[in-house]
Amino acid sequence: MGTFRIEGGHRLKGSIQPQGAKNEALQILCAVLLTPERITIHNIPDIVDVNKLIDLLKKLGVKIEKLNKGSYTFQADDVNLKYLESNQFKIDGRGLRGSIMIVGPLLARFGKGYIPKPGGDKIGRRRLDTHFEGLIKLGAKFGYSREEQFYGVEAKKLKGTYMLLEEASVTGTANILMAAVLAEGQTTIYNAACEPYLQQLCKMLNRMGAKISGVGSNMLIIDGVDSLGGTEHTMLPDMIEIGSWIGLAAMTKSELTITNVSWDDLGLIPETFRKLGITVERQGDDIHIPAHTDGYEIQSFIDGSILTISDAPWPGFTPDLLSIILVVATQARGSVLVHQKMFESRLFFVDKLIDMGAKIILCDPHRATVIGHDYKSTLKATTMTSPDIRAGVSLLIAALSAKGTSTIQNIEQIDRGYENIDERLRAIGAKIERI
Repeated sequence: MGTFRIEGGHRLKGSIQPQGAKNEALQILCAVLLTPERITIHNIPDIVDVNKLIDLLKKLGVKIEKLNKGSYTFQADDVNLKYLESNQFKIDGRGLRGSIMIVGPLLARFGKGYIPKPGGDKIGRRRLDTHFEGLIKLGAKFGYSREEQFYGVEAKKLKGTYMLLEEASVTGTANILMAAVLAEGQTTIYNAACEPYLQQLCKMLNRMGAKISGVGSNMLIIDGVDSLGGTEHTMLPDMIEIGSWIGLAAMTKSELTITNVSWDDLGLIPETFRKLGITVERQGDDIHIPAHTDGYEIQSFIDGSILTISDAPWPGFTPDLLSIILVVATQARGSVLVHQKMFESRLFFVDKLIDMGAKIILCDPHRATVIGHDYKSTLKATTMTSPDIRAGVSLLIAALSAKGTSTIQNIEQIDRGYENIDERLRAIGAKIERI
């Protein structure tokens, strides 16, 4: 188990460029299974979860060539379907939640797709019903082995249909969309997820020959085609990492520039941090955060009531940044209620912040009230364990702002979503060591 040792209390300075988007990569990489032709993808982040998926594709028989850092070619012209029924696949597929999105492309192109119950963050139940209900509506037969926790769908030919999704699931929408592009006839997906990474998938599929309209809305209309071709695709920067660096700058009173952020795809992220009193300046396609030497003050609602920040499907505020918001609020002036609606166990890491001296009231599994210190009392260094990707980075930010030397264990969770985070932080002045 890896460990970070962090000496807190140092101001950082310089510029940092966000990695390619993890959540986009997991969708885009699964889409290479839809065609036998070559696909070139750029800006792929070098992180554990993405590398696991690339390894899974290799074992499926996809020919993969690394061109240079972050750029690969993929060609799925000789897919090994027998691997899907092997015991090794049942082990490999469980190690990554994003592996669920190979099912739609495999079903559409080869008539069958299997997946063991995927793993991932321990942040509460994350149902797969939306995925399989959508595929069943397209004409697939569904099977599930409760003993092995192994799912399967099969169909001789998928047929387009209308469906209203129970939830605007990003991965569910992506899976159904990738199946529908090769289905016979027209498919309408209403209450579809519409976040930028899903839009990126739609644009890539259209370049491959798919016919998808309504991109960016919550109603996608897909006219099925017989086959798809190759293409070239560049992924967006990771908006979660961008939000993490904004929070880091504020907490450590540092002046930072976050470069090439694709500002127009950030949605409510800049404005939500501004509600905490953080100055977020746009400089071309960069974000500049000045040093908050006088601190930052949380806004109230117009009627004077306490600010509430909650998550919602896009274009609402992403749930992946609520843990960052919560940590940043611990040193603000004022109070905020953080309401995590979409996952039921994601706020349980606050006990570690309370141990560091933060004033947080955990109201229930979904809500926490934070009373900011306004830097009159700094957080204290401690030893802690990273429970998941986003909480892990939140604890890392807390440690970088704290007085003394902190230790974070189980940093493999952080490595799942953040590329060489210790090296990149050292480049802007952080005192962090990987043990």
